[in-house]
Amino acid sequence: MDIAVLVKQVPDTYADRRLTGPDLVLDRAAADAVIDEIDSKGVEIALQLTEKHGGEVTVVTMGPERATETLRKALAMGAHRAVHVLDDALAGSDALQTSEALAAALRTLQVDLVVTGNESTDGRAAAMPGMIAERLGLSAVTSVRTLEVDGGTFRAERVVEGGASQVTAQLPAVVSVNEKVGEPRYPNFKGIMAAKKKPVTTLSVADLGLDPARVGLANASTQLVEGAERPAKSGGRKITDDGQGGQAIADFLVEQRLV
Repeated sequence: MDIAVLVKQVPDTYADRRLTGPDLVLDRAAADAVIDEIDSKGVEIALQLTEKHGGEVTVVTMGPERATETLRKALAMGAHRAVHVLDDALAGSDALQTSEALAAALRTLQVDLVVTGNESTDGRAAAMPGMIAERLGLSAVTSVRTLEVDGGTFRAERVVEGGASQVTAQLPAVVSVNEKVGEPRYPNFKGIMAAKKKPVTTLSVADLGLDPARVGLANASTQLVEGAERPAKSGGRKITDDGQGGQAIADFLVEQRLV
């Protein structure tokens, strides 16, 4: 079976992240860029499926030139080829525009399954899996932690509030993976060297047949209207035990609504 995995390059969660400019867009140049961890887990589950059932894994991303680094990381893990949606006109695109571009890229592929992460660590909208499925006319099964394929169907265990549910659906489909799906493999030296020779196809807005007037920050249908810096961390409150320390701690816990 052939699988496409959507991956995203995001600012390192351990680095300082900030919004910039009057449009309050994420300053992606201010921090180291890495492949989103949840997307690495999506690559892992796709590789496991193709190792069991045959086929190939294609990783797909939309982003600036340096997003190629994220594709190479996925290729080093074992993915077979990559597609990079790259065009300056796409800068600042919102989720609706991004889903349109990614869906157009996916239409250039013949795949049985599209795998995504539940949500990215920079946007946290958790909207992409459903949007992609709607644009492609496919079923969407979200928050998956186990996935088994049997012919033209698959069984998935979804993480839901209070437990888990079992779902069976037909292929092709869009599946988003939960953080509990398992840990991704680490690329070894052989994989890293092999990744340098694997094909990466670059697609522009024109290649995808998209209207430049429908994409990019200036044409976005959603807008961030207000933002604020995260407050600096403080040292916290110190309580000196003068015989009433236990009561002071209890009062603090009640005040913080922790008990």
